[in-house]
Amino acid sequence: MESFFKNYKISLVLLLSILLGGVIGVILGPKATALEPFGQIFLNLMFTIIVPLVFFSVTSAIANMSGMNRLGKIMINIAIIFVITALISGILAIVGALVFNPTKGLNGETINTILSGATGEIGKEAHQMSLSQQLVKTITVGDFSGLFSKGNMLQIIVFSVLLGIAIALVGEKAANVKKLLNEATTVMMKMVEIIMYYAPIGLGCYFASVVGQLGTQILQGYWKAFLLYLGLTVIYYFIFFSIYSYVSAGKMGFKAFWKNSISPTVTALATCSSAASIPINLETIKKIGVPKDIAETVIPLGANTHKDGSVIGGVIKIVFLFGLFGKEINSIPVLLSILLVSFLVGAVMGAIPGGGMIGEMLIISVYGFPPEALPIIAVISTIIDAPATVLNSTGNIACGMLVSRFVDGKEWMKNRDAL
Repeated sequence: MESFFKNYKISLVLLLSILLGGVIGVILGPKATALEPFGQIFLNLMFTIIVPLVFFSVTSAIANMSGMNRLGKIMINIAIIFVITALISGILAIVGALVFNPTKGLNGETINTILSGATGEIGKEAHQMSLSQQLVKTITVGDFSGLFSKGNMLQIIVFSVLLGIAIALVGEKAANVKKLLNEATTVMMKMVEIIMYYAPIGLGCYFASVVGQLGTQILQGYWKAFLLYLGLTVIYYFIFFSIYSYVSAGKMGFKAFWKNSISPTVTALATCSSAASIPINLETIKKIGVPKDIAETVIPLGANTHKDGSVIGGVIKIVFLFGLFGKEINSIPVLLSILLVSFLVGAVMGAIPGGGMIGEMLIISVYGFPPEALPIIAVISTIIDAPATVLNSTGNIACGMLVSRFVDGKEWMKNRDAL
């Protein structure tokens, strides 16, 4: 019981603060808006730190990749498989959200009005520009100073990735720059940690204000979102992990995966941390027969950059906000944008400390939702945390098996057994 509380302490405290805020909101009604300034302080602190946090974290992560002693063939296959499985999880989530929309029946107009009634400049401009112009504006800015805005999150990521690649290619000559980035990232991590001490108060107060104005209808939306996520988790865990393991080595791979999947799954569920699951995942994947060099690349790298559970969560968060603000999702361009942004939330933001909150701010920035929407989807992160970790962590074992299949051939498991 003590270890359970230790592992889930942050999630439990946030969940309790949100629940308490909801109760206060129901009791006080519209008067709960008096607590909103305390929540706004938290939002302002988080949005202030997002730009330096993303810049230093992403640039540092890419720059340090030059130190990985990996064969090109292994790295290429890892990248391809990570992308494909993440896209599959995103498509599954989109289909699930279209069939079972968690915001169906909620009064979107009322919610939109309460949350400032703004959908932001990004959303307005998108309708006035061609597809090519939207693409240019989405990934680049016309001036370096434009990168210092939380409204240009994708542009910051693109710039950070390019800078990280440049540093990695320069090598030892950029050792001091790399050191500076690593140290700055550590400082940003600590700053996020300090701000998160205030999170229970900030989120609780803001949620009290929202519930006080909306009543309990939004709570119904959370319940539906949670049920949708659980359903998608069961489907992805049992059906798609089975497919991945079968593709990797036929019946032999299928049996090996399910014979050894219990321990990593329970560990992920108990720790609620992909990083904490790395040791048991390494032990399990080697027991299955995945070669040492592949195992020791896929598991650590996957814990930071491959998060299928987070991709599914990203889709649900976006669909949830679209429903609350009365935006339609029944068009191909919108669905593709949801898939792309969710992929970024799961892949790129996974390597960033406090990645859940930063990913939510990315969603809000890209689609131009008002900052006040942040606590609303932060609740979803809290309630789906455990099942998301299971998909994020255990999925890396299935990916390791797939990488072995395409690097060492379809007989890789039989050859390992022979050795």
